[in-house]
Amino acid sequence: MTALPHGIQIHGEFSPEFAEILSPDALAFVAMLHRKFNGRRQELLANRQLRQAELDAGKRPDFLPETQAVRDGDWRIAPLPADLALRRVEITGPVEKKMIINALNSGADSYMTDFEDSNTPNWLNQIQGQINLKQAVRRTLSFSNEAGKRYQLNDKIATLLVRPRGWHLDEKHVTIDGERVSGGIFDFALFLFHNAREQLARGTGPYFYLPKMESHLEARLWNDIFVAAQEGLNIPRGTIKATVLVETILAAFEMDEILYELREHSAGLNAGRWDYIFSCIKKFKTDRDFCLANRAQITMTVPFMRAYALNLVKTCHKRGAPAIGGMSALIPIKGNPEANDKAMAAVRADKTRDAGDGFDGGWVAHPGLVQIAMEEWVKVLGERPNQIDKQRPDVHTTAADLLNFQPEQPITAAGLRMNIDVGIQYLGSWLAGNGCVPIHNLMEDAATAEISRSQVWQWIRSPKGVLDDGSKVTAEMVRALIPQVLDDIRNEHGDATFAKVPYTQAATIFEQMSTSEQFTEFLTLPLYEKI
Repeated sequence: MTALPHGIQIHGEFSPEFAEILSPDALAFVAMLHRKFNGRRQELLANRQLRQAELDAGKRPDFLPETQAVRDGDWRIAPLPADLALRRVEITGPVEKKMIINALNSGADSYMTDFEDSNTPNWLNQIQGQINLKQAVRRTLSFSNEAGKRYQLNDKIATLLVRPRGWHLDEKHVTIDGERVSGGIFDFALFLFHNAREQLARGTGPYFYLPKMESHLEARLWNDIFVAAQEGLNIPRGTIKATVLVETILAAFEMDEILYELREHSAGLNAGRWDYIFSCIKKFKTDRDFCLANRAQITMTVPFMRAYALNLVKTCHKRGAPAIGGMSALIPIKGNPEANDKAMAAVRADKTRDAGDGFDGGWVAHPGLVQIAMEEWVKVLGERPNQIDKQRPDVHTTAADLLNFQPEQPITAAGLRMNIDVGIQYLGSWLAGNGCVPIHNLMEDAATAEISRSQVWQWIRSPKGVLDDGSKVTAEMVRALIPQVLDDIRNEHGDATFAKVPYTQAATIFEQMSTSEQFTEFLTLPLYEKI
């Protein structure tokens, strides 16, 4: 610990294995980026609050007049490396050994490994995840389960992309000059420091996914970090490539601008549908005219989601950038062939629509879905790596289209109960260290849990938050349902699991978040202080 660079403190386990990742040189690299850029990050987070205040006052978002020249300009992103031109199917999951191996071996073109929404960011997960990825890049990662089954990487594996944490999240276990480091800078810098040169030597590169951005100025910050990081490691400028998840309603109005800011480092945009729905609820939570139906009704075919998806394809392809479709949360269902067939048909329909709309690829959450998704893109693409040539001149998206928040009904007792159920089960799993969990045959992560708790909060407060039987959703109604849902969870999982996973604590947190007067911006912020 005495060998740490000046001003850096570690407030977590520092084993010899961890010390290899948290080496003095690696930490000095993190500190350089933190000292240079964290002030801007904090300013941009403050800007988010100012924009939220404008929305709360009734100002509707629109395309920015000051960036009209960017939207009208004739420019394209820098050419893509070969292994980012072919991304028909991308699989995602947390930075856990077995998941990494199975995902890289899955037959998908790409694998987004996740330090963010599908990962509980406790200290062990974050640093062990970096160790796992360092080994994966060097093809030395292996894993044996309790039964002795050994997992190791195939000769041919998916292209690796890494998602660091969003701008709003800190890494509390590392302070620099007495200040917590940005979780995003920390995750990005450690991975880049340890792996960029190795990846380049193997014919690939350091590729990233960037989450939760709300403006092109936030993208500009990432771009400036990329430039400084490449200079600091003496690797060619433009080596880093990043795909931005458009998962906030405000970012949907700045897609051209985001691509422009990152143009020498851009690998396109992704339609992060679940966080996008959450963002719409969060941004318009106090608008008395805003109210969305049950989560299950908010599909990619409803007006505001359809406008968002088609505009993303058009924007990307105009700029020579890949447009990657979002996640179908369905997963294979064991022991129920009829239900499984229905789920697989829904996955296929989701990918058929995305491929037909012009997306160049899409996400799945389970290796068992790779082949189904791949078939739908192969039908459309044939031997082509992508369909960037599909320009979509027929799409003309207005601000009103992006803000056409339908449907408002139905809101049902079953839908309310499901939101409470998913919220409690996910929070319990997250607190236990697992940020990606199957619940009722859907793969849930922080984004889908955010929809659950934010809908309940908003239904309580909106005059339109009325069940189809005429009952108004109230805090008292939610409080009465929570013990019933807890009993259902106990019956579903059994007493042993119920005792091991902190579902009761999760229920208390869910009740506080959904019924309190103040809306918690991200559920992971207060949760992080509890782990």
